Amino acid sequence: MSVLLHWLHPWYPSWPMIACLLGGALLYLRGSRRRRVSWSRQLWFWLGWGLLWQALQTQWDYVAEHQFFIHMLQQMVLHDLAPLLVIAAWPGPTWRAGLPARWRRRWLLPLRRRAPIRMLIAFVLHPLVAALLFGGLVVFWLIPPVHVGVMLNTNLYQFMNWTMVADGLLFWWLVLDPRPSGPAHLKPGLRIFLPLLAMVPQMAVGAYLALSRIDWYPIYSLCGRAISGIDALTDQHLGGLILWIPGSAVNVWAAIIALRNWIRLSERGRGG
Repeated sequence: MSVLLHWLHPWYPSWPMIACLLGGALLYLRGSRRRRVSWSRQLWFWLGWGLLWQALQTQWDYVAEHQFFIHMLQQMVLHDLAPLLVIAAWPGPTWRAGLPARWRRRWLLPLRRRAPIRMLIAFVLHPLVAALLFGGLVVFWLIPPVHVGVMLNTNLYQFMNWTMVADGLLFWWLVLDPRPSGPAHLKPGLRIFLPLLAMVPQMAVGAYLALSRIDWYPIYSLCGRAISGIDALTDQHLGGLILWIPGSAVNVWAAIIALRNWIRLSERGRGG
């Protein structure tokens, strides 16, 4: 029990992160009591939300800062897997149902109608921009000089985690939207190919790190690795493999979900 409690204690307690995670959980719980949500969707949501909590506010953070392949596993969860599980549950209507009607009328609707907000949403959800952000953000944080700065600066490290989660949620919301085009930003067919396009930079960088004979991240040796017996190149190769294979598999899984959504819309005559 003491080992479990130690693991659950956050390495870097972040009250904004804790507030967002708890707020999102409570809002979803309240909304699921106000509208009917299938048990499968609730399962996907809580699995994804629990993974976000694990990756952000437990001792996982400490191990990720002292072992490259654990760091890559953490970032894959934050950017790819956990947001995919959350958005596969399509929690937006449930979150809205959890908000008091007065708050929706007074704050949410006016905010969404503001021109700067509409322009920002249209920009980040443009398919090419979304694909470049999704694939490029992972690559950016892995640029060796940038990565060194992240590992040595707690605030920058937390900012990286924030950007990974936010980008993952936005991208999968665009790809996994079960609605027909109209309310959805993309046509159903395009949603299938977008994750396959976005995974190309991740695959390329992952393959390069998995096969490289150069240690690009000596900062982990300088700070001390959490797991003894794993040399620098093996650590880097494992991290590259995680980005290359499981990371790509998540994108393929998303494409399959998007294909299933397209088939369902086509059966209703709304797949155009």
